[in-house]
Amino acid sequence: MTVAIGALRPGVRPDAVLPAAADAAADLTVVEASSVDVVRREARLTVRYTADTVDEAIAVAEHTVERVGSLAQTGAWAVTERVGGRWFRRA
Repeated sequence: MTVAIGALRPGVRPDAVLPAAADAAADLTVVEASSVDVVRREARLTVRYTADTVDEAIAVAEHTVERVGSLAQTGAWAVTERVGGRWFRRA
């Protein structure tokens, strides 16, 4: 899942946001990786995790976005699924 982030909430350190996102996803499933990138001048968090169904993956993403939203402004988010060697957007 990816989520765009904007301004941090008062008192939140920049280096706290990515671990919080990964921890939120880990509340519900196994996290494989996490990263932060800048895409078209927008900070974007990516958390890669396992899920058995698309509905489960969306629930994990919603939980993660909610947690990140307590630390920073959030923008658009998406869930993608890897099938073979390709990624497909699911939400």
